[in-house]
Amino acid sequence: MNTPLRRGATAIVGAAESDLGKVAPGLGPIDLMAQAAGRALDDCGLSLRDVDGVFATTSQSRMPTLALCEYLGLQPRHHDATNMGGASFMTMIGHAQAAIEAGLCEVALIAYGSTQRSLGRANVAAPDPNPHEAPYRPLYTASSYALAASRHMHEYGTTRRQLAEIAVAARQWALRNPAAWEKKPLTVDDVLASPMISEPLTLRDCCLVTDGGGALIVTSTERARDLRRAPAYVLGVGEAISHYSISAMPDLTTTAAVQSGAQAYRMAGLRPADVDAAQLYDAFTITTLLFLEDLGFCPKGEGGRYVEDGRIAPGGELPVNTSGGGLSYCHPGMYGIFALIEAVRQLRGDGGERQVAGCETALAHGNGGTLSSQSTVILGSAATL
Repeated sequence: MNTPLRRGATAIVGAAESDLGKVAPGLGPIDLMAQAAGRALDDCGLSLRDVDGVFATTSQSRMPTLALCEYLGLQPRHHDATNMGGASFMTMIGHAQAAIEAGLCEVALIAYGSTQRSLGRANVAAPDPNPHEAPYRPLYTASSYALAASRHMHEYGTTRRQLAEIAVAARQWALRNPAAWEKKPLTVDDVLASPMISEPLTLRDCCLVTDGGGALIVTSTERARDLRRAPAYVLGVGEAISHYSISAMPDLTTTAAVQSGAQAYRMAGLRPADVDAAQLYDAFTITTLLFLEDLGFCPKGEGGRYVEDGRIAPGGELPVNTSGGGLSYCHPGMYGIFALIEAVRQLRGDGGERQVAGCETALAHGNGGTLSSQSTVILGSAATL
């Protein structure tokens, strides 16, 4: 992202989820967006009358921003329906800041909703036909991520037990989160013994399938200071893409998070060592490992060793996915917005039993497609300005 956005010029002032898990029959993705939007506005003390920018996406609507605006009775001055998969919402943070700095809007609503669990697998959006991949009958999207995991294991000696450590850490965080879908303890042996989905990834290496929606409210720093809750200031943003189909990925062990992370760190004036909590898109255990490497928390090839011995679990050196992540908290398709919501809560001190002590900086990273799009946001408390 080459725009001259200013560090700390905007802030997330409202953050909330809709009901999660399996929602009531008859509800659709726009219903969940609206529910989350109402809660996010209540969170910061604003109303729909204040919203003049709307940013929304979902795989279940061709024109989600238009549908949401109609549902809420909004006629915003600015709207955006960017779709980069799970990276969309981190990208929308940058787009919202650009719009606010340009005077296109003052209060931006970012929203997502999905009822993929209620709909069932057959109704979830499928990838575009790919003549180079279809003959091999891959299981979308698990087989694509399994390729990345297999290659990492081949090149760097990463083991299935190390990948399982990531799932176990996520579950340990989820057990401290009352809103998490998964409520039972999980061990490395449990992960390894669960059904194989696409070798080397077992069921417990894969994210949940839930319904749910989320919403964020973004405004200028000046306006944020007068609102109900402590703002989470936008210190840095970055976005990058490397491919669309997994068969076109330049290197199965390195993602464009290298570029998006570098942009975000540069804008924030921070380094990986300055991050107090990291919320990393974890559609599969391998994604957490790749992003730990590509965002600079450990060298390339050392992600497996890095996650051993509870380093990213409660009490570890780097708190990662403190809500339980997509592996144990919720995953209604495009998980990125939930990573941002958790980052805001950690900065506010709203984490309850999972609160990271002294959390002043939080990184939220989104991934879309098959490791295709990457977007990084670094947020900070007032102490970081």
